[in-house]
Amino acid sequence: MKKWLWLGLLPLTAVAQEKPMEVIEVIGRDDGSVVLPSEEETDGLFGLAESLQDIPRAATAISGSLMEEAAINDLHDIARFAPNSFAAAGFGNPSLPTIRGQLGELYEAGMRRQAGNNGLGIPMSFNAIESIAVVKGAPPVMLGTSQRVGGFVNLQPKTARVTESDSTLKAQFGEWSQHRLQLDHNWVLEDNEQGLRISAEYVEEDSFYDYHHHRSDDILVAYKFAPNDDTQLDVSLEYYDVEWTDNAGINRPTQNLIDNNLYITGQGVQPNGSRVPGAGAVVSPTGEVEIDRSTTLTDPQDTNTAETTLLHAKLQHWLNDDMVLVNRTYYQYLTREGINQNSFVEIIDDAHTFENRTELHINKKTVVGVNLRVNDVLGYSQFTTEADNPIDLTGPLSNRRIPLTSEQQARLIELRPGLFVSPGGQYDLDGDGAGDFNLSDTTDSTSYQWGVFAQHELEITDKWRITGGVRADYYDVEAEDPIAPQGVEAANDTYTDWLTAVSLSTQYNWTPELTFYATAYESDSTSNSMAGGTVLNASGDIDAQNFATENSLYELGVKYAPSDTRWYADAVVFDQKRSLRNRDGSNSGIRTEGFETQWHYSHEAGYWLTLAASYIDARWDDSAASQGTGQVADVFDDSRPDIIDGTGVGSPSFTLFPASNQQLQGIPEVQASAVAGWQITSKWSVGGDFSYTKHYPLDYLQTVFIRDQHTLNLNARYRFTPQLSARIDVFNATDQDNWSPVFEGGYFGATLAFPSQPRHARLSVNYRF
Repeated sequence: MKKWLWLGLLPLTAVAQEKPMEVIEVIGRDDGSVVLPSEEETDGLFGLAESLQDIPRAATAISGSLMEEAAINDLHDIARFAPNSFAAAGFGNPSLPTIRGQLGELYEAGMRRQAGNNGLGIPMSFNAIESIAVVKGAPPVMLGTSQRVGGFVNLQPKTARVTESDSTLKAQFGEWSQHRLQLDHNWVLEDNEQGLRISAEYVEEDSFYDYHHHRSDDILVAYKFAPNDDTQLDVSLEYYDVEWTDNAGINRPTQNLIDNNLYITGQGVQPNGSRVPGAGAVVSPTGEVEIDRSTTLTDPQDTNTAETTLLHAKLQHWLNDDMVLVNRTYYQYLTREGINQNSFVEIIDDAHTFENRTELHINKKTVVGVNLRVNDVLGYSQFTTEADNPIDLTGPLSNRRIPLTSEQQARLIELRPGLFVSPGGQYDLDGDGAGDFNLSDTTDSTSYQWGVFAQHELEITDKWRITGGVRADYYDVEAEDPIAPQGVEAANDTYTDWLTAVSLSTQYNWTPELTFYATAYESDSTSNSMAGGTVLNASGDIDAQNFATENSLYELGVKYAPSDTRWYADAVVFDQKRSLRNRDGSNSGIRTEGFETQWHYSHEAGYWLTLAASYIDARWDDSAASQGTGQVADVFDDSRPDIIDGTGVGSPSFTLFPASNQQLQGIPEVQASAVAGWQITSKWSVGGDFSYTKHYPLDYLQTVFIRDQHTLNLNARYRFTPQLSARIDVFNATDQDNWSPVFEGGYFGATLAFPSQPRHARLSVNYRF
């Protein structure tokens, strides 16, 4: 039997009701209408609580009601609301958002969470989440320097309530034996003073894709204590246990595969004659067949499991009517085991992350604070012998498996009997002047990050204000090889550095409803490996470039929020430079320029609509780019020109392209979406969402394109009683054969593409009591 796991978490958002800087907990409307993105305040990001109109950044707030209406179940679903948030598939299990063409950070209650390495991480559970805020650009000075700066998502967790006890039971039943059950109960332990909340979720899902599954247990326990109007404490604990499948999509992404689902068959042969997938293998095409889109690179013997525990606490105390002290504490413990038959290994034995931040808010105009973040990671990795393109997916499962040769094993370390990983440092055992080992992300590292920050808003006139912020973070990092070869001293190093961030923005209220703003932001950022760890390079050093990646943001926008009706609109132009951590640990520069707009409207007649659209020009910023294979034609020889003009180079064959301003592969220039709902009667409501992406290159050389694509999802709900309702969702209603990249940064652009699921349905039943 599966055990229930207990998930907890949550800092919080509500503040004493009689204070001038009040934060209001918004959980829905009695009339059944949704809370629009402009009506959800953000907490703990730019101050205590800010509306979208008051934030000098492009942002989108997705309330709990909108999450339910738009069926948001993972981080990629935010693209239904947030412009420029199209994302690669993340091996079928996205653990990070993508914003403005690059991976973004993931925060919860204003504290940065552990997340996946380059997007390959642990599937998300939204059991503990009440709402979502999507913000473009690097995190503001309150949140500190980080790794990913395209933007960030802040998950606002559920909190206990002290005014009403209630329960909600939700059950979902979908195609391919997909089942979810959630129970959420809130107790009022003492009226207006103490509350306790438990939310538990069980997921058991098979999949459209072969050998793909997801099993998880999740439980949240949240407690609120508000002894008086001046003090409030929120504490939560989350425990999450998940077992899932890494899904690499379909290999050999030719244009005929993208356009017609036609797959070139034939198992690759290595230069030494081996038919085991390996570097430089070449395929002699044996034919071209229509492949079932469910036939993806998965294996029933793959193992991917994780357990994580998260603790959040937020103490908020009013010192007087003008000053409030906020202390936030976050702790996360993570273990993960990923062992795949294609020789990929990522094992996190222990990852501990602790952060404490203290903020003093003065007159809602000034905030100063300090924080400490500690990250300790012990993990083992091996990805140097993966080889996807040589595999013929139409053949037996043995085609997909990569048993290591004795020569390959000699360049690795045996962690367990039969399980080999890379060491955490390079060694020359035979004295020939060359390293004898393959390196991945194996590390035993600890980092200490001390930060101080200040932000102040200066009113020039009653309409014009300027806000400036500064931050400095001191890093003290040590890393050691946890599994050095016998007979040598384990490589180790220490490193210290200062990273800074500076922000300046100005806002002008042309009218109380119309605001213009301009923002400039420059900061340093880090470059880390799995679970935020720090690796040693081939010289046995912590590379200084891991702490010297500079990024900048310049943004101009206008926001309009009329006071006499429920609608909101904004428009933004931006210029952003940032770095991308490549798969080999190096960094490349990316520059993006673009435009974004969103509009949200709700009518008293019972219908609502949100629209979003964006354009982005994303390019390598005079930087080198790399792919696992130069182009898909390199996989094949020239024996079947009637099928493909192969080059015979072989694959994988790491290709480094020279510094250029080439378009960034894997990112559509144009993205548009619409989400709508209509309360037809007191019992019936309908809704849906539509998204569109313009065609874009899948690979660096632009030999293969993903065409213009759209997706339409529809839903209908019937309320039997005020407590009981049922909803049917039809996803991909027009049954499109859509595709997406598998991995961020384009590394697998000539190797893999991810097929969307066909049209499918899901029934949800909600009961409140």
